[in-house]
Amino acid sequence: MAAGAVGSFVGNPTEVALIRMTSDGRLPVEQRRGYTSVFNAVARIFREEGVLTLWRGCGPTVMRAMVVNAAQLATYSQAKQGILSTGYVKDGIFCHFLASMISGLATTIASMPVDIAKTRIQNMRIIDGKPEYSGSLDVFRQVIRNEGFFSLWKGFTPYYFRLGPHTVITFIFLEQMNRLYYKYVLGTEGHRTL
Repeated sequence: MAAGAVGSFVGNPTEVALIRMTSDGRLPVEQRRGYTSVFNAVARIFREEGVLTLWRGCGPTVMRAMVVNAAQLATYSQAKQGILSTGYVKDGIFCHFLASMISGLATTIASMPVDIAKTRIQNMRIIDGKPEYSGSLDVFRQVIRNEGFFSLWKGFTPYYFRLGPHTVITFIFLEQMNRLYYKYVLGTEGHRTL
C-alpha cells in the first residue's frame, strides 16, 4: 500500500494531465483546453492554475493506488490458495492466470468507486470561484443521488479488461521471477507460493 501511495503522489501531475487530455474532446469547443502534449498540459496547468492544481485529486489518487495494491495482493493469494486446494489445478502458469483474473475482478470491484471520485475531482472545473466537488465523499453523494448507486461502477467492463490483463502479467511475471530466484539463487527447485 505504501508503494502505491508514494508512486501515485509523485505521479499525480501526469495523472491530472492524462485525465484532462482524455476528457478534452468531450467538452464543447469553447471549453476545450487544447493541450498539445503531456508536457504542454503540465506547464499550462502550472502557469494558468497554479502548482497545487497539479495535485488536485491527490487524496483519491493515493487512496485508489492503496486500494488497488491491497486488493490485488490479498485476493491473488487467497484465490491461488483456493484454486490449489481443489486439487484440480497444479501450481503453475494456468493457476497463476486463474488467480490473477479473480484478483483483477475483485480489484475492479473494490477500486472503481475510488477511481470515479479521483477522475471527477481531477477533471472538475471551478465555477464562479467554487469547485464542483468538495471532496471524494461529495462525489459519491452527488453520483449516487443524481445517477444512482451502480453508477459508481459505470464502465466496469472496459476497466476490468484493462486491469485484468495488467494483474495477470504482474503476477505471472512475479511468480516466474520467484521460481528463478529459488532455483538459481537459493539452489532449490521449490518456491514458496504467494
